[in-house]
Amino acid sequence: KQKTAFGSVGQRIPYRILHVLNQDGESLGNMHRADALRLMDQHGLKLVLLRENVDPPVYRLMTGQQIHEEQLKRAEKKKASSKAGLVQKELSFSSAIAKNDLETKTKQIAHWIEKKYHVKVTVRQAKDSNTDMFILFDRILETVSDKATYLSKPKAIKEGTGTCILRHMSDKELQAHQKAEKQKNSAVNKDGNEDQKSS
Repeated sequence: KQKTAFGSVGQRIPYRILHVLNQDGESLGNMHRADALRLMDQHGLKLVLLRENVDPPVYRLMTGQQIHEEQLKRAEKKKASSKAGLVQKELSFSSAIAKNDLETKTKQIAHWIEKKYHVKVTVRQAKDSNTDMFILFDRILETVSDKATYLSKPKAIKEGTGTCILRHMSDKELQAHQKAEKQKNSAVNKDGNEDQKSS
């Protein structure tokens, strides 16, 4: 069903009994549709559907100004949420990067991931470097593996250049990751104990 935009419903109310709020948001209780419409006309207000999936549905009497302000607020919120999801930061470096420089870059990536940004990493394969660029991608992911995963896996975009995009893990993925880490650690501890016994 099409979600209609926030606004006045006029006389089109499909429900017989409504829960009505006044323009200050205070409850006037449940009333028949005809009574709600009478109130609306008496006060020169508009009836706005607030919550449809409750019984009885909730309507609020509002002024045109209130509706306008609420529409602006909702539009702002929508803009903010779609913007927040799409911030993408970029970093690029060569595979001959020094160890401490790579650490600095990885810290920067971790910082961006925490802010829920997508991070695009591009690595150029240096001629005089014997470090494979794909090993660098793995190294970076390993360092931030407690919070990040690949949005798009490392791939070569042209000869000697690879790229990948990292994103923040969802709560579900984080829980799975933590569980796997715990199992890995308990397995390591068990092996350690076995060694001590046998020696």
